[in-house]
Amino acid sequence: MCLLRSVPKPHSSSSSSSLIFARTFVVKDFEIARMINCILLSVFIFLIYLLVSIARLQSKDTIYADHLSSSQDQSQTSLTKIDHIVFGIGSSTRSWPSRREYVKLWWDAKRMRGCVFVEQPLSSSDQNYRHSYLLPPVCVSEDTSRFRYTWRGGDRNAIRIARCVLEAVKMFNTSSKEVRWYVFGDDDTIFIPENLARTLSKYDHTSWYYIGSNSEIYHQNSMFGHDMAFGGGGYVLSSSLANVLARNFDSCIERYPHLHGGDSRVYACVLELGVGLSHEPGFHQFDVRGNALGILTSHSTRPLVSLHHMAHIDPIFPNSTTFSAVRHLFSAVEVDPLRIFQLSVCYDRWYSWTISVSWGYTVQIEGRHMYLRDVLPAQETFRPWRKSGGLASVYTFNTREIHRDPCQRPVTFFMEHVSSSRGNGTIKSVYKQAYENCTFDPISSPRKIEEIRVFSRRLDPDIRQLKAPRRQCCDILPTSSTGGNIMEIGIRECKEDELIYIHP
Repeated sequence: MCLLRSVPKPHSSSSSSSLIFARTFVVKDFEIARMINCILLSVFIFLIYLLVSIARLQSKDTIYADHLSSSQDQSQTSLTKIDHIVFGIGSSTRSWPSRREYVKLWWDAKRMRGCVFVEQPLSSSDQNYRHSYLLPPVCVSEDTSRFRYTWRGGDRNAIRIARCVLEAVKMFNTSSKEVRWYVFGDDDTIFIPENLARTLSKYDHTSWYYIGSNSEIYHQNSMFGHDMAFGGGGYVLSSSLANVLARNFDSCIERYPHLHGGDSRVYACVLELGVGLSHEPGFHQFDVRGNALGILTSHSTRPLVSLHHMAHIDPIFPNSTTFSAVRHLFSAVEVDPLRIFQLSVCYDRWYSWTISVSWGYTVQIEGRHMYLRDVLPAQETFRPWRKSGGLASVYTFNTREIHRDPCQRPVTFFMEHVSSSRGNGTIKSVYKQAYENCTFDPISSPRKIEEIRVFSRRLDPDIRQLKAPRRQCCDILPTSSTGGNIMEIGIRECKEDELIYIHP
C-alpha cells in the first residue's frame, strides 16, 4: 500500500524566501501525485478483485448446473431394472414341490437371476418337473453342521437359510451383468417384480441399505425385533452391503446360536456393521389368519412388493382356491402392477354413499358418508397369528371393528377381469357384487348395484412421486344411471388443491 509521509520542513533563512516558497510548492505537488497514484492503484486492485469474484461465481454456477443436470440425467437413466436384482429363495426338498407353482406366477426366467436353496438334491421326479424351465434354478446349500444352534424346539435349517446371503453373493458377485440388489424371501413369498424394482429405484445401491418391513403383530416384533426385516415378507441388501456382509457372515453367525430364524441372524450381523432398517410398507409378512380383506383394502400408498403366508389365510377371492385366487390377482398385476391395491375414495352425494376402490381387488360401498380418516384403518376381518391373546392380539397398524351382522357391513364387489385399450390406454376393471342373503331397500341401498366398472390409466410414478406418494382421486361418472344396477367410476390424479372429503 501507499504510505503518505510528511516531509520535514527545511531550515529557512531570510535571504532565501523565494526558494522556500518554490520547495513548498514542489512538495505539495509531490504529495498530491502520490495520493492520486494510490487511489488509482486501489481502484485497479478492487476492479481485479471484482472480476475474479464474478468469474468464480460464474464457475460455481456452471459446476452446480452441470452437477444438477448430470444428477437429473442419472436419475432418469439409473432406474433399477429386474435384471439388476438377484433373488435368493429359502426352501427345502419337502416344501418346494408344493410351493413352486406360486413362484412360477411371478418368476420370469428370461429376465431374472437367482437360486432356490434346498438342503439336498431333489428327487429324480422333482428334477424332471416339466415346467422347470419356468422356475429359478435349484441350488444345494453348503453344509452348516459346524455351526451351533441352541434355540429350544427350533429348526437348525435357520442357519442354512441365513447363509443364502453368503452363497448368493459368492455365486453372482462376479457376474458379467451388474448386480445392484440381493433380495431374499421364502418359497411362499410372492413378489411383484415390477414394483420391487421401482421401489428400489429410490435408493442408491452403492450405499449400504437393508430394506424390508416387520410383522403386523406387536408380540412378534417384540420377540424378534421392531427394526428387523422379517424374512417371509422378504428383505433386500444393496450389493455394496451384501459383499461386505458376506465376507464377515460366518464369523458373525457363530456368535448367535441362540437366535430362532435366519432373518434374525441376518439382522444381527447387519446391525454389527452399523446399518439399520429402511422400512418399506410394501413388504407384507402377513402374520394373520382368516379373511385378509381388511388389510389388503387398506394398503399403503407405497407399491405392493410382496405377500407371504397366503396358504394360511382364506382365498382372497370368493368361490376360489388359494392358488387360483392369487393367479386371478396376477391378471390385474400384469396390466397395471403399480396400481394394485391402491385405494381411492369418493362420495355419492345423491345417496350419501362412501365408495372405496382398492384397484384390482375390490370396490366397497358404505351406505353412509364416512370421513376419509375413518375409512383408511383396516377392517378387522382377520384374526391374529396366535390365539394366546395379550400382545399376540395387538396389531402394529390402525384397525376398525366390523359389524357382527354381514348385512350391516359395506357391500363388497370383487374384481372379475381387467382389460386395457390399445387405442387410448384406458384400463377398464370390472367388479361384481359378492352375494349376501340380505334384505335391502331397492331404492337407496347400495346392494341394488350389481356391477361396478372402473376406468383408469396405467400408474407410472417417477422417483419423486415414489418418495412422496399421493393418493389418487375418483369420480362417479355421469354415465352411471341413478336408478340402474351398474356404476361407473373414473380414477385420476387429484388436482393440486383438491381435497378428498364429504361434499355437502
